[in-house]
Parts: sequence; structure tokens; C-alpha cells
Amino acid sequence: MGPGASMTRSGALPGPPVRSGGERGGACARAITLRPVVPAMARCPHSRGGPMELVSRAVGPLATNVHVLGDPATREAIAIDTAIPSLAFVSDELEARGWTLKLIVSTHGHWDHIGDNAAVAAHTSAPIAVHPLDRARLERPSRGIAPFDIPPSVPAVELAEGGVVRFGGLRLEVLHTPGHTEGSVCLWSADDGLLFSGDTLFAAGWGRVDLPGGSPEAMASSLARLARLDDRARVLPGHGPPTTIGRERAWLDLVVRDGRLFA
Repeated sequence: MGPGASMTRSGALPGPPVRSGGERGGACARAITLRPVVPAMARCPHSRGGPMELVSRAVGPLATNVHVLGDPATREAIAIDTAIPSLAFVSDELEARGWTLKLIVSTHGHWDHIGDNAAVAAHTSAPIAVHPLDRARLERPSRGIAPFDIPPSVPAVELAEGGVVRFGGLRLEVLHTPGHTEGSVCLWSADDGLLFSGDTLFAAGWGRVDLPGGSPEAMASSLARLARLDDRARVLPGHGPPTTIGRERAWLDLVVRDGRLFA
């Protein structure tokens, strides 16, 4: 991991949800509305010091939410899910704020989340991080239904369960949440009450489990884990609008009660 970015061990919506996100197809009950999750700069109050600053944009054919997070005090930043085409967005935001990118984080290895990993890494010299179970998807990407080729990228950092991504004075805990893929992760800021959920949890639904590496049983377990978060926890998913755990509480509790997903 590069300088300034490190990982250490840390120790109500009724009815069925929408199953969508990532590579979409016949398994979706109905389509969710995909739109930018954060239209402009957001400032998150942070108990450890200055606020986290966050800017996000939905890019590409599946409107993947790309996030750039920075510590305004140290000007260190990370990017989450640098999909194609996000290079210009990421580089423009870094330049406008005088930030230095310390890490590129992939919540999982599907093409719609990793397409500009290599380009952003080459432009910024920031290393790429992913869970080891999804590493091969970055090194040998599958085009899937992508309308363009996906360049391979080489992860230099492993996102292990319980690890902590640090940039400046800010920290995000790595939660291994398999189900959409074997190596899917969420990133949790306890200080900000903010969850970057990738394609595990959406507003009114969860990520597809019928793709290679998907597992309904693992997804149910991962959702039950996220259901333990406080209702006030804000959720920024990999696709679609933001939500909170409280807004998803009704159906999350059904998954917890039954120990499985439902139609």
C-alpha cells in the first residue's frame, strides 16, 4: 500500500424488495431507477477530526456510482469503484480540491465497477485494492454484457475482513459480504454512520445472486449482518439512490427471521 493509505486489523419498505444491480437480466423482479447517488459535494461530520468530504457520480451503461472521498485536512483521498468512464471525473475532482489519491478500492470484481481501475492507477500512481477472492476478476476481467473491452488491473492491496482502510485521519472498516460475488465487500465508517455497500445492499433490494460466484445463502447471511447496523446508518450503494438501514428495515428483518432470501 502506498504512503498515507494503510490497512490494519480492527479487531420501512413493505413487500418484496427489488433484486437488481450489477449485470442485470432476467433475475430482476423489476428495474430500480439508476441515478447519481450524491449530485454534489457532501460533507460528513467526523468525530475523529475534520469532516470527510465526498463527491460521487453515476457513470457508464449501468450507472455505477463512483465515489471519491477525501480528508480536507491532509488532502489524502481514496476512490471507490472506478467504473468506465470515471477517469476524467476522478482526476478533475482530485485536481479541483488539491487531493492526492492514495487507494483505488473495488467493492467487487464485476466489469461495471472496475473498468477504469487501470487508467486511474496509471494517472495517479495509486494502488488498487480488492478482496482476494475477487482478485482474478480484476487480473482477467470478463467482458460480460459490457459494450467495450475491460482492461485488466493488478491489485496491490488485499481487502481482508476486519481490515481498515486509512486515508488522512479517516478510516473505513472492511466488511466481507459475499453473495453477489465471493469477494464482495462493504466499507463502513463508524464515525460517520456511512456504509458503502457495493452491490450487496440497494434501496429496496439486494444484488443479483445468479451470476458466477453468486450465492443466495451467502447473500442472506451478508444482509443479516448489515441488518445489525443502526437504523440511522446511511447507505451509498453501487447503483441507484442512497438509503438508510431504517428504510430497509422491514424486509431486512424478514431475511433475518427466515435465514434466506425471498421472492
